[in-house]
Amino acid sequence: MDALNPLQLLAVLAIPILFAITIHEAAHGWVASRLGDQTARLLGRVTFNPLRHIDPIGTLLVPLATFFLVGFLFGWAKPVPVDWRNLRHPRRDMALVAAAGPGANLLMALFWAGMIKLGVVLISVNEWVAIPLVYMGAAGVLINVFLMVLNLLPLLPLDGGRVLSAMLPVRLAMRYARLEPFGLLILLTLLVTGLLGKVLIPIVVGTIGLLPGAGIVLELFFV
Repeated sequence: MDALNPLQLLAVLAIPILFAITIHEAAHGWVASRLGDQTARLLGRVTFNPLRHIDPIGTLLVPLATFFLVGFLFGWAKPVPVDWRNLRHPRRDMALVAAAGPGANLLMALFWAGMIKLGVVLISVNEWVAIPLVYMGAAGVLINVFLMVLNLLPLLPLDGGRVLSAMLPVRLAMRYARLEPFGLLILLTLLVTGLLGKVLIPIVVGTIGLLPGAGIVLELFFV
């Protein structure tokens, strides 16, 4: 990615990260609707239309600010509301709803890996189409794998924390839930101290290595 200027890099990253965070949220709503809670569907949130999930601050302002100030693209979409009281099996179903987001990111990573393969095939035909496709595909793989791994951390309010809470005995789950107000602070502390990267990067690299087009993604971002 060093060959791209900041505006070109932003253009390559914009579509993958936009759909990564919005489809992640839509997946939560879709699974919740299948399991009995129609809250997200009634609010029009069970859709892949990014406009329904955009948070003006988290999806637009923060990503642009972090990208141009520190060279790192970070953001979020509006959380999809889920009312656990409407679910047929609340504890189990909340775990499934939580797992749907990272699951959607895995499927998107596979999709973007396919775009890398398509771009490689098209290079001999039309480089103007093929090269941006390879770059965008690599960015899509990295972003979705990173979001999947991050969200699977066993820390509330992340999806991994929701899954862990559902797996714990009720009494332990109630004690664990008390940590949720401190979850963001813990996450930011891990980020600032560099511990988050030390935990996530090896897992992200190892996961990418299992996907098609892994060599290109690793070469562009980690070599």
